[in-house]
Amino acid sequence: MHKQNCGKHPEVRDFGPEPLVFNIDHATKMNQNFRTTLWTGTHMQLTLMSIPVRGEIGVEMHPNVDQFIRIESGYAKVLMGSCRKNLCEETTVNGNYAIIIPAGTWHNIVNEGNCPLKLYSLYAPPNHPFGTIHRTKEDAEHEEN
Repeated sequence: MHKQNCGKHPEVRDFGPEPLVFNIDHATKMNQNFRTTLWTGTHMQLTLMSIPVRGEIGVEMHPNVDQFIRIESGYAKVLMGSCRKNLCEETTVNGNYAIIIPAGTWHNIVNEGNCPLKLYSLYAPPNHPFGTIHRTKEDAEHEEN
């Protein structure tokens, strides 16, 4: 079992699929990347995200992946719906909120605060390649296309 030292500069790498014990609140708040894949297993994946002020994840849908998101700090608007052009469910959230997105649900999360939005996401099954790190949203979009 690996115990992650989450000091001032935590190690950034994908620790999956080995067991891992770490301070998720600290690791999430210290993450400076748009997306950092911290753990990838066979059936689940954990990513840390930092969304800049007025930034967003972007409208997306995962047809075969359930997703759990926890907001650690910041303020966001959560949009969900059954199709890309009709995200009719809208909620404002802040730190300590969780969002559950069933497979096939269109969604977006928009940072509405005045500091980076810090969150982590669990995908089941994994959604990104092992070890994925995207410094910016543009890096993520470039790699996904």
